[in-house]
Amino acid sequence: MIYTEPKLESIDHQVLKLIDRQRSRLGTFTQHNPKRWMGSIRRRTFARAIQGSNSIEGYNASMDQVIAAIEGEPPIDERNEITMAIEGYRNAMTYVMQAARDPYFDFSKQFLKSLHFMMIGFDMTKNPGQWRPGSIFVVNSKSGNVVYEAPDQEQVDPLICELVEYVRGKTRQHLYVKAAMAHLNLTMIHPFSDGNGRMARALQTLIIGLDGLLHPVFSSIEEWLGDNTEEYYSVLGETGEGRWQPQRAAQKWMRFCLKAHYQQGSKLLRRMGEYERLYAGIIELIAQHGLHERTALPMFDAALGLNLTNARYQGDAQVTFHIASRDLKKLSELGLLDAQGETRARRYSAGPELQALRKKYRTQKPLVDPYELASSSGDLQGELPGL
Repeated sequence: MIYTEPKLESIDHQVLKLIDRQRSRLGTFTQHNPKRWMGSIRRRTFARAIQGSNSIEGYNASMDQVIAAIEGEPPIDERNEITMAIEGYRNAMTYVMQAARDPYFDFSKQFLKSLHFMMIGFDMTKNPGQWRPGSIFVVNSKSGNVVYEAPDQEQVDPLICELVEYVRGKTRQHLYVKAAMAHLNLTMIHPFSDGNGRMARALQTLIIGLDGLLHPVFSSIEEWLGDNTEEYYSVLGETGEGRWQPQRAAQKWMRFCLKAHYQQGSKLLRRMGEYERLYAGIIELIAQHGLHERTALPMFDAALGLNLTNARYQGDAQVTFHIASRDLKKLSELGLLDAQGETRARRYSAGPELQALRKKYRTQKPLVDPYELASSSGDLQGELPGL
């Protein structure tokens, strides 16, 4: 027996309607959008998901480090465990995105093992691609206390088989509920020696991405979970209460996940509006300074906090080394970019004018809890609230 779907109440259905409307609106922004900055947004959203999920496990990487891994660039710093963890997760999530687009995709326990090998394969001591060989306990790193005892190793394979059948079968509830329950069960079964949390979060993204309504990277709540790690662990702990107990109710966990999806969706929609205005402002700057339009995307990324290199500029602007060098020099002379470091290791960040432009269009507003919104609003048919 695995954890089963909780019965949805009226307020849950209201929240799911809010999320569905968000997805529809996000789809208009992200599906086949011709705007030049959309590729940059997809890359940054992917990077934030990787960054968030790995930060939960203690692998804290900068946005520049994650973008470098996504682009296949040499590591910014010396290659270490954090770099390898980021690269492994990049590979696994890229595979998830491909699987979500495959009309012949067939979910299986071997798929889970393969995904795990991509994610953890840099450390063979952690048994990548295999079920854990024995018992496993989750220990609080601060107190040293055992906070969760997973089911016996002999139960892992039959429990995973049950989970596979659940994922492959039809659900009586919304897809978001199914994805949340798959996440919960994989976490609680804890079938691997390491990487169980990352695997569960990747599985949740895959299940939602399979419906094809949104690119999987815009369906992920990994960034949100990375920002709310303490609450994430608290709800998991309360649901499991220290050991494998699939008879326990999972309603609080399910609602936690729905809240995460709504708030992450709100965050993405807000960013889309901010970024559209920011890009328009950069186009105006280009016209004022008589610059080539190819400088727009690199300046856009710099305004959002990313450091540029000559190699990254070449890729984004689709130009040669010499043209990139000339453009970067010009942007630095104008004060739009700030150059740091020697020639070979030189990096460029946003200058004061770009920073001010980003600040001008940034929205500082707390995210709304959809359950509070649903309980206080009788009519949710108008404009999408909470943004």
